[in-house]
Amino acid sequence: DMLFRHLLVDMTGNTHRAEVSIDKLFDPQTPYGRQGIVELRAFEMPPHPRMVVAQMLLVRAIVASFAAEPYHHPLIRWGQALHDRFLLPYNLWRDMEDVLAHLAARGVPLPADGYRPFVELRCPLVGRLQAGDVTLEVRNAIEPWHVLGEELTAGGTSRYVDSSMERIEVRVRGFVPERHLVLVNGYTLPLQATPEAGVFVGGVRFRAWAPAHSLHAHIGIHHPIRLEVIDTWGQRALGGCAYHVWHPEGRAFDEPPLTRFEAAARRAQRFTVDHHTPWPVVPLQASAHPDAPWTLDLRRLPLDRPMPRALG
Repeated sequence: DMLFRHLLVDMTGNTHRAEVSIDKLFDPQTPYGRQGIVELRAFEMPPHPRMVVAQMLLVRAIVASFAAEPYHHPLIRWGQALHDRFLLPYNLWRDMEDVLAHLAARGVPLPADGYRPFVELRCPLVGRLQAGDVTLEVRNAIEPWHVLGEELTAGGTSRYVDSSMERIEVRVRGFVPERHLVLVNGYTLPLQATPEAGVFVGGVRFRAWAPAHSLHAHIGIHHPIRLEVIDTWGQRALGGCAYHVWHPEGRAFDEPPLTRFEAAARRAQRFTVDHHTPWPVVPLQASAHPDAPWTLDLRRLPLDRPMPRALG
């Protein structure tokens, strides 16, 4: 406990909110802290009992694997890639496949189909577009939200969460990089090659909302996110679609969805097959930041809408 207490903490120094919490492992200062419990707080509570069992099997399989064969190789310092590459569902699932392959090689095989629902839950499919021989697929990606500084409120001091940002993954199949481009609101989307032939992946990070408390409050919103597949040889658009963070017509819902089917139906409404740019198409050039080559951050481009004005 004394060896790891000051290392297993979150960014604010709180041991209870650490991803690996040992508050209840063997705390010599309190009798309630000597329960032999290690809490893995990075795990999300799944919505189905079978997913809970799959989580327990995965953790126990990893512990058993390392107990039988400890890991002595150097750790990889991923750095900024944790908030770029590994926030996209394509790379998340490939990383999960590596974990399952590691366990299977050590005599603890787990079915991959039992863990695919975790990716589908956090990164659901938004919609697909068939543009000629190119298939464009849009999925929600993970976007960590920042905790802002302290502010005085009616109840005392509070810290707001900046929920203004969203991230999506754009995955294309049948894509020929010498011929095709994907445009995001008129700008070229940098795509990364994958081990699969003709499959390329890229992320789009954008400002979806304009709350009163947020980082970069001077930047307006970017949605709807309009995506187009361009044939550069003919300077024409093969097809276009749009992703909306809310109802495409701006309607409000009377109440939250009652079932997951209703939630999926609402999510499907936010993906529309839209009109595309007429011929000739002149794409605007954009490049991802060197620290985040997998994701194009639209806050760095001059295409946001004006901030909403206060009434009165």
